[in-house]
Amino acid sequence: MDDSAVNPEADERITVFLLDDHEIVRRGIADLLEAAPDITVVGDAGTAAQALPRIKALQPKVAVLDGRLPDGSGIDVCRDVRSAVPATRCIILTSYDDDDAILASVMAGAAGYLLKEIKGSNLIDAIRQVAAGHSLLDPAVTERVLTRLREGDKLDPRWEALTAREREILDLVTEGMTNREIGEQLFLAEKTVKNYVSVMLTKLGMERRAQAAVFGAEMRKKDQH
Repeated sequence: MDDSAVNPEADERITVFLLDDHEIVRRGIADLLEAAPDITVVGDAGTAAQALPRIKALQPKVAVLDGRLPDGSGIDVCRDVRSAVPATRCIILTSYDDDDAILASVMAGAAGYLLKEIKGSNLIDAIRQVAAGHSLLDPAVTERVLTRLREGDKLDPRWEALTAREREILDLVTEGMTNREIGEQLFLAEKTVKNYVSVMLTKLGMERRAQAAVFGAEMRKKDQH
């Protein structure tokens, strides 16, 4: 298929910024995208802290953001990017398919939410679609998460106060993992996990991990219903 049939502006190169904490992943995606005749990777970053200033300086058409990062999430970066550089369209590229993350992505202004198992050709097409102003969020999925948003009064405000990373750690605490085990799974220092747990407990108004674990189990049950 002629590229111009997919993107009428194929003669104008699509500038892309990549955010992923794994260098080998960034390189692989960059090589894939650079092979496309109408796409240029103009920059990359491995942390949320590095990403925003670079995106503000480069102002790419599309930013492909990893869902989970050592110092935050691509969803948080997306929210900041949409505020600071409205012309940049964001795609969340993640390994995790869950309603909470999709809801957060919709609220952050993401133009797409894709799983990392996506084929290379489909990722290229997705970037073209987003650069052309289209949304890749499935209407059915969007409706589902917006329905949840409208029913937000059913969600515990303490849960809503937690960041994506804190919810992730709460989930592992609920499974009975120690700080060291959580750190090994999330590639974080044990001290960093301890700090996350401390902040999480403060937000929840709790003093002990066991209380948080019970709360986490309750949230799981509510999500299943």
